[in-house]
Order: sequence, then structure tokens, then C-alpha cells
Amino acid sequence: MPIDRRTLIHSLPVAGAAIASLAPASGSAGSANSSPRQRIRLDQGWRFALGHAADPDRDFGFGDFQRTFAKQGRAAGPLALTGYDDSRWREVTLPHDWAVELPFVNNIRFSRNPADKDDEDLAAAHGYKPIGRNFPETSVGWYRLTLPVSPSDAQGRVALEFDGAFRDATVIVNGYIVTQHHGGYASFGVDITEFLNTDGAPDVLLVRLDASLGEGWFYEGAGLYRHVWLVKTTPVFVPQWGVFARASRDGQVEVDVEVANRRETGADVRIEALVLDAGAPVASAQAAQSVAAWRDTTARLTCKVASPRLWSTDAPNLYVLRVTLREGETVRDVYDVSFGFREFRFDAREGFFLNDRPLKLKGVNNHQDHAGVGAAIPDALQIWRLKQLKALGANAYRAAHNPPTPELLDACDALGLLVIDETRQMSSAPEPMDELRRLVRRDRNHPCVMLWSIGNEEPQQGTARGAKIAKAMAREIRDLDPTRKITAAMNKGYGEGITEAIDVMGFNYHEELIEPFRLKYPDMPIIGTETASAVSTRGEYARDDKRSVVSSYDVDAPYWGKTAQAWWKLYNAKPYLLGGFVWTGFDYRGEPTPFNWWPSVSSNFGILDLCGLPKDIFYYYQAWWRDDLPVLHLLPHWNWEGQEGKAVEVWAYTNLDAVELFLNGRSLGRQSPPKDGHVQWSVPYAPGRLVAYGFRGGKVVLKSERSTAGTPARLVIETDRTRLTADGQDVAVINVSVRDKAGVIVPKAAVRVDFDLIGAGRLIGVGNGDPNCHEPDKADYRTTYNGWAQALVQTRKAPGDIRLMARAEGLTSAAVALSSR
Repeated sequence: MPIDRRTLIHSLPVAGAAIASLAPASGSAGSANSSPRQRIRLDQGWRFALGHAADPDRDFGFGDFQRTFAKQGRAAGPLALTGYDDSRWREVTLPHDWAVELPFVNNIRFSRNPADKDDEDLAAAHGYKPIGRNFPETSVGWYRLTLPVSPSDAQGRVALEFDGAFRDATVIVNGYIVTQHHGGYASFGVDITEFLNTDGAPDVLLVRLDASLGEGWFYEGAGLYRHVWLVKTTPVFVPQWGVFARASRDGQVEVDVEVANRRETGADVRIEALVLDAGAPVASAQAAQSVAAWRDTTARLTCKVASPRLWSTDAPNLYVLRVTLREGETVRDVYDVSFGFREFRFDAREGFFLNDRPLKLKGVNNHQDHAGVGAAIPDALQIWRLKQLKALGANAYRAAHNPPTPELLDACDALGLLVIDETRQMSSAPEPMDELRRLVRRDRNHPCVMLWSIGNEEPQQGTARGAKIAKAMAREIRDLDPTRKITAAMNKGYGEGITEAIDVMGFNYHEELIEPFRLKYPDMPIIGTETASAVSTRGEYARDDKRSVVSSYDVDAPYWGKTAQAWWKLYNAKPYLLGGFVWTGFDYRGEPTPFNWWPSVSSNFGILDLCGLPKDIFYYYQAWWRDDLPVLHLLPHWNWEGQEGKAVEVWAYTNLDAVELFLNGRSLGRQSPPKDGHVQWSVPYAPGRLVAYGFRGGKVVLKSERSTAGTPARLVIETDRTRLTADGQDVAVINVSVRDKAGVIVPKAAVRVDFDLIGAGRLIGVGNGDPNCHEPDKADYRTTYNGWAQALVQTRKAPGDIRLMARAEGLTSAAVALSSR
């Protein structure tokens, strides 16, 4: 029986290694005993230094006197030599984002119109970090590593694979420029076999990244912010992303296997495809294939699994397809991919169906960004974030507006989150088209991927030129993956331009145009690729433009958006709408709407803040997105000193039958929530206890309470887990709150918390969710924002115990003990 990944992933440590065991990445070794393939994650041992985008002397001489490409093997000069002393370079662990380490800079002078705060501030859009052509001294970074290879490896094939690198990468091996790659999000690889040393000398890898030119209008980071892999194979092997498994609900599996031969003689290979269910074989197929010297070929195999257990958002059952290449009795390669049996149906009249069952899409959009680490999110933290979205009730995720890290898709497979997979550039030029091709090849085995998106709010979306470009992209996608539909996120031009090239119309807002569009295109399914854009600041309950905060009541949205309640009521009431994707699940750096000026450095769009701490609106969605969970949440806090006797709006988010509110033991009345709505009271403020009781079937099933907090007295520290994996990658998410003597959270507390860590771990970042905070992310302290702060602790390679203490002047300290094994 297939593993129930949803159950298993919640029961295991959320380490990258744990996820890898659940959903093997494309090209992972099938078995350490049987496969000659090695795929080694290169996360440790890197050295890093800033270069310079305009001065060769400050860029280690790179490019001086136009000699970079003059003589092969001499690129980067002494940096590529084994004897180069890089001890002054900083040691870093991947993933790494150097932009998040830089200070905030009020560079508003680079906006379109610095005198007009209503004009779009381009510096604010990127989070006020000194990255770009105006900051050449902090926009280039160098990474240096000695590769774990031996002379014997050159008898086979050796390749580097980059999950992503921001941006404009120059990859140098032993002084040879082996590839240059411009895009900051697309995965890429390069064979480096011919450039390795054969005399036993160390092999030096250099990666120069230039983030001067961005790709987005949001914080993008800079650096090797995703994994880098070293892949060793025999000369006869499956190339990167060379297996495509197409599985239907009835158990039929059709497999395309690419075989590469990189030797002087031909190869007659036997291709074996084995479907594994929790390690046990359940179906197989074989084919014979001849591959000429220095050529590639593709074989197609079919098999059938009897009574497969389907993949769904509630039961994300996964299987493994193991492809083995044999030449005679010799195993040349073993290549694993995970996949699932499931079926999508997009119906213009009845909505979305998963495995022939209706499913309203309850989705969120997200950038790759988190407090403390920026764009360099470790796998374990990615998984933690996805778990918060599952707890919310989300069943879908849109990677906005670029290809996600492949490990995120592995986690979505295992957790049961559907994904809109989006390319970065809407263009049919050779390089963007190649990025699109790599995206589809990389991700087409993931059962979670439901739609390919070719663009977001592109200027050409409603034009004839845009239609030609979109058609070229769609042709490429359908050639590589005929099993999925294509969408694009549009904010104008509906029915024009690129409309004719896509299968599912993506609406970004403009809900008033949905019905006119349906009248003209009654057979085209509609999905809300972006909805809401509601803004709220955690723990704030009145908009204050001087402080650049907005209310946590669901009352504020920009002119193009809607409140959470308004958009969800609209979409949920129309069965023909497939569902929608909220902008956004988490706050993110840049685009600090509605305060697009200094000192705001982060957005307010999130359902959760930049640390993943839930805002009040989290519980609105949870109430109406979770049928399996009774929900009752009361807001605001109950500390309104100086407002005694004045009316305070009290809201409750609930999916129960009725809620009765009490203040200091006196009933303020019972109310029943409207569908997809909330209940509220106007309460004259008096300090004390505000208690809500939730009723179902006439009985109290939940209680939510707000009490007036006293002065700060102590810290409380909480961690998502105490048992970690000693792989140098696992992460514990640790939240710290400020409490009074009775244990009540002090809702307005702004207290500096100092962190002391001892043992087999390291503090990799801190945060507090404040969209206007300029404290460093890489520090051993953080000031709480509205009572909360966060610390991220990562394990080292060596096992051991870890202890993190949180201290604040005048308060009782707190500590947490972790075990890394």
C-alpha cells in the first residue's frame, strides 16, 4: 500500500533529508548498493567574498584589460589556482543570500519621482537593499569551493547542477569558464568532465554572480540561494530530467527514458522501469535500446499498477519509478523519480475536479522570502512554511512569479498542495524559451503541478504580438508535457491577445469583468490567479499612516483588490469559478503596500507575517477553508489603556453555529455568523477578561479569550521541534513572546531580546514580522514586535545538543534544548 505522505511527513523531522526520502529528486540514486550514480549536495565548505561590478581591481582582477576569454583555462587568474589563499573569504553554507546581510539604505533618490510619495518607489519595491547598478560594490559575489572529486571520476561523467543562482552566473572550473547563465530562477546544469584534473590536484569551482540587473519588481536576494549538486555517472547514463512518467487514474504508466552515451563506442542497453510502492515492486516494464557513440536516444515503456491509490490533497500518495540501465549484466545507471496517480479536470461550468471530485481551489501566492534568511530558505523552513499553509486550510500554491526551488515541489507532493508552476519571462526568445523548457522538463513528474503559467500581468498580454509569443510558448509546453493545461495571470486584455493561446483564464483581480468574459467565452474555465491583496499588520488595529501600519481588521485593500471576506464570498458563491489564490500567504520584502516609501521595507499582504506568525485574518480563512476543524478566534487584544468607556470593535472568526461574548462575566449577546462572514460587537472598553464561547448543536465546543495584560515580566520560548537531523541543513523555528506575570502575552511589547546559542548548531537569522523594522536579519538579537520575535537555528554536520537562551533586560529569561542526531 502506498505511503500516506501527509501522515508521514507530519510524523518525521522536517529536515531536507526527510523530504528527500519521501519524494526523491529527479536523478537521485536508486540504491547506494546498486547504482553507480552519485548525487552530492554541495552545501558545506564554500568561501564567499564580495566583488565589484565596475572596478576590476576590486573584483579580483576579473575582466581587466578585456582578457577574460583570451586564453582558455586562465579565467579568474589566481582565484582558480589550488594555492590561492581564500582564508580571508567568509565561510558560508548554502543556501546563501548575501543581499539579506546588507544594511537597509534609503535610496529613494532612485525612484521615478522622489518628491511624489504616491509614485512607485522602485527602491521600496526591492526592499531598500543596496543591490543594482547604483551599488556596484555590493552587487557582485564570488563563491569558491574545492570539489569532492578524484581522478577516477573523469573516467565517467561529472556534472554540476544548480537549483538556481541569482543572478548572471559565471561558472569556472580550474580556470575554465564552463557555462554562463543569466536567469536567476531557472535550474541549470553543466558537464565538467573534460575540465577536471587528472593528476590528483584539487579541483577548484568558482561561481561569480552579478545581481546588478534584476528580474522582478520585488525583493529577489542575491547569491547561491538554492542548492548546488555534483553528479557523477558512468559514460552511459540518464541525463538531467531524462525520465518522464505519465500516470492515469486507472493505473496505466507511460514512461519516456532518455539515454545518453558519452564514449567512443556504441552501447546496447536494457532499460528496466520498476514502479515501487513503499519500496515494494508493483509493476515493471523493459525495453532494449541501442545508443550510438556520443549520441542520445529516447525509449518509451508502459506498465500498469493494479488498483492504484490516488494522489490528492487529503491523501497525497506517492510512488517511485526506478529506471535502471544495464549493459549486459553491468548496471550503468539507476535513476529515481517520484510520481502520483491523479486526474485534473477544469470545467467552465462546474469548476475544478481532482480525481473526478469537485474541489474549490483555496490557494495562496508566495515569493521565496522569509525573515532572517531572505531568499535563501533552507528546505526544512520551506516545509515548515507549507505546513502553516496546510494548517490554514490552503490546498494550492502559486509560485509567484518564477520557478520555485525543486525541493518546494517535493514538499508539495508529500504534503498535498496543488501548484501553479510559473516561468519568469514571457518571451519566445531563445534564452527565456530554454528556461521554460527546463522548467517543464524538471517539474513534469510532480503530481502537485496542476497548471503551467506562462506569465504574470505582462505588457503584451492583450496584443497581437503577445498572442504570437504565447502561442510559441504553449507549443513548447504541449510538446514537452501534453498532460497539463496552460494558464497566464492577466490583469487586462481578457479575451484578447494571449487568451487564444491558453486553456484556463487567470484573473488577477477585476472581478467585475468575470461575467462579461464568461458571456463571450462560455467554454473557458476561470481561475483567480491573484485575489484579495488585502493588507493588515499583525497586532495593529487602526491604520496609522505616520507609523506605516494598517489595521488587522479585514477592512483595508488597495484600489485593485478586495478584503478577504469580499473576494472569498464572491468566488465561493460561484461554482463555475475554479477557486482563487490570495495575494499573499506570507508577507515578503519589498512592495510595502500601501506605504510605498521609507521606512517601510516589507509588504502587508500576507495572511501570515514575514516570520510566519499568523495575523488575525489567518483565522478567517481557517474558519471557512477547514471543514475538519472547529475554529473560534477573537480580536483585538484587550489592552486599550486610556480608552476606558470608548467603544472597541470586537470580531470573532468562527465556523460554529453561534458565539456568545462576555466581558468580565457579563454577556454581550449571542450571534450566529453568516456564511463566509464573521460576527462582531461594539464593546465599551473596560480592562479585564473578554471571553467568547462557541456553540455547535447547542453545546459549547470552543472558548477564545483576551485578557488585559500587565507589564512585561518574562519571556516564553517555543520551538516547532526539539529533535533535529545533524545534516548541516535542518532548522528549528523558534518563537519568543513577552508575557506578564500571569502568562498573558503583552500585545504591544517592544523588548530587545538577546540570543545565546551553545552546542552543535548556529543561529542563521532573526526576525519579528515588523514591516518597518531595520534591525539586521543576521544578528544575535531582535526587538519584539507586538510581543513576538523569531530565531532560526540550524544544525551542523556533527551531532550534539543545542541550547538557545533568550534574554531581555528586567525580564525572566527562557531557554530551549534541542537534540541534533
